[in-house]
Amino acid sequence: MKVLIVGAGGREHALAWKYAQSPQVKSVYVAPGNAGTALEKDINNIDIAATDIPALIQFAKETNIDLTVIGPEAPLIDGIVDQFESQNLLCFGPTAEAAQLEGSKAFTKDFLHRHNIPTAKYQVFTELSPAVDYVEIHGAPIVIKADGLAAGKGVIIANTVDEAKQALHEILGEGKFGSAGKRVVIEDFISGEEASFICMVDGDDIIAFATSQDHKAAYDRDLGPNTGGMGAYSPAPVVTQKLHDQIMADIIIPTVNGLKTDGIRYRGFLYAGVMIDQNGDPIVLEFNCRFGDPETQPIMMRLTSDLFDLTMKAMNGSLSEANISFDPRPALGVVLAASGYPGSYTKGEKIGGIPEETSNTKVFHAGTTLNREQVETNGGRVLCVTALGTSIEEAKNSAYASIEQVNWPTAQFRKDIGQKAIDRNRN
Repeated sequence: MKVLIVGAGGREHALAWKYAQSPQVKSVYVAPGNAGTALEKDINNIDIAATDIPALIQFAKETNIDLTVIGPEAPLIDGIVDQFESQNLLCFGPTAEAAQLEGSKAFTKDFLHRHNIPTAKYQVFTELSPAVDYVEIHGAPIVIKADGLAAGKGVIIANTVDEAKQALHEILGEGKFGSAGKRVVIEDFISGEEASFICMVDGDDIIAFATSQDHKAAYDRDLGPNTGGMGAYSPAPVVTQKLHDQIMADIIIPTVNGLKTDGIRYRGFLYAGVMIDQNGDPIVLEFNCRFGDPETQPIMMRLTSDLFDLTMKAMNGSLSEANISFDPRPALGVVLAASGYPGSYTKGEKIGGIPEETSNTKVFHAGTTLNREQVETNGGRVLCVTALGTSIEEAKNSAYASIEQVNWPTAQFRKDIGQKAIDRNRN
């Protein structure tokens, strides 16, 4: 079988790496991929942008691709699955209609409210003045969200009314996020601990992947601006078996059933970002319609099932027959980002000393490119150094030991990835 992975990030490197391990898979292609996928012996990069849907369809036809898997959100929202299916090509991911769960926060909040799925109270605004009035009446802390896609940077947790008003002026007044910020969702701030809950859905049946926890803030102790994610670990100790069952019963199953009630088929990966509030109850923060990044990297390190087999069962509507298994050991990944990220940063910096893959460690590439066999930076989040360990603490120590081998002096990374889980386990 031939598999095409669409995308260029760390998520796509990890997915391609895992699909290539299936005995059923002969070839894996990644469009456009990165330096990491280019250096994998069983993976081939294809110079086609993830958003160039006609070219991707043409390549899939000419190469006789058996399965295409969509990594990033933009092509999903642009309807890549619909267009592949119109050409009788197997493509794993939600349709454009279903992908609104990620493409529009207002759509999602209205959907959650309509189907009685727990989420924070909210209001939607398109005009600056009433939005500012709402914030002044409501007070802070409060959360401001650009409605559309903003590369993981469209959520502002405002600790003061002035911070909230400034965010609203930047989004609605100055157009900071372009068309993605034509509407904003303002919602109550929910304190607690966040976890990532990722599933595979075939339209009816659901299989949950191992839980994980992302680190959105740029700096240690969860300080600084929100990013696309500076590291992750799996499993998330905050998600007990009882809580796992509650998330499935109160959030995941009602979401899939609610979409069906609304006449929307959902097939693909479904990611619920949930906050475990002060009462220990899960509340939906957001949905992503694909695997998370950097959660994919530690989860793929732990996955022992055949990902291709699971995906084909989902494509065939037989996910109820599938079993999924994971290495009992935890895994942890630390993101190395370009200096200045998530603000402005330079590209083209040389990286050396990237450790070779071992049975317990793997460096996944994201914003990298090859320039005459030299790995160079080509984005904000650049590498995810990932490790398995007998404990979260051992996985953390192993990942940071691998980082010390990387020769990239200006790299920016958090030093406390996994510490929250370590502290929880100690307590």
